[in-house]
Amino acid sequence: MRLKDTSWQSFANTKIIEAHLLTQRLQPLRANGTTVATLNGSFDLLHAGHLYILYEASQVADLLVVALNTDASVKRYKSPRRPIIPLRERMEMVAALSFVDFVTWFDEDDPRALLRILTPDVHVNGVEYGKECIEAQTVKEVGGRLHLVDRIPGLATSQVIKTICENHP
Repeated sequence: MRLKDTSWQSFANTKIIEAHLLTQRLQPLRANGTTVATLNGSFDLLHAGHLYILYEASQVADLLVVALNTDASVKRYKSPRRPIIPLRERMEMVAALSFVDFVTWFDEDDPRALLRILTPDVHVNGVEYGKECIEAQTVKEVGGRLHLVDRIPGLATSQVIKTICENHP
């Protein structure tokens, strides 16, 4: 579908919603039986590995909510030099994907508090985090299930950064 007479920001804003407002938006949909999957991460330097897990996440429920770590959160859990792309731009890129229904954000170092608010039917995570990942117990407590997605070897933001640094000293 091609959007005409709509600014990029207006389009992105239809999908980018604060978590407490998102729960209100999801409530009537859930009342009609709509299932919700969640996936979280920084999604810094969006690449094919991100697209793969995002698409796979969109296949396990009727709607996909993607939650991004704020810039401060990324700095705390990854590196003071990250993120490379600011939160607003990362959210706009994720919102541009047709298979992503909603985008929100969280400032904590992990998504457990957000998952308690969103109560996903399915929470998607990379297989590298395992069945006992930090989110597992919270997802179970809210009545959801965990779905793990295989990682494509070599597709990681840290690898993209390393390649850039090696090729452009």
